Amino acid sequence: MIKADHQLIYSALSNLVQNAIKFTSSDKHIEIRGKLENNKVIIEVEDSCGGLPPNSERELFKVYEQHHENKTGMGLGLAITKKAVRLNNGTIEVKDLPGKGCMFTMRFPPS
Repeated sequence: MIKADHQLIYSALSNLVQNAIKFTSSDKHIEIRGKLENNKVIIEVEDSCGGLPPNSERELFKVYEQHHENKTGMGLGLAITKKAVRLNNGTIEVKDLPGKGCMFTMRFPPS
């Protein structure tokens, strides 16, 4: 268990899932996983977007950043997600899975 603001965690997770749906073609899949590792609660969202542009991982969480040809959003979702995770004493990172997609990992300390 973690002690967290459920609305902020919901916002963070829903932003990640919405992005995964937006950037994953309908013939691919999205995985959402939760686990306990080293006494931390971990939530992962893995998509099949095809991978990230080279060296873009750090830039993705900046306000108004968009690294895909689909620019229907404003580039705020991942910045909001990062803020929500940090406000709950958590961390978030993204890992590029070249040619496949990417995996966002949120980690939260135990209560």
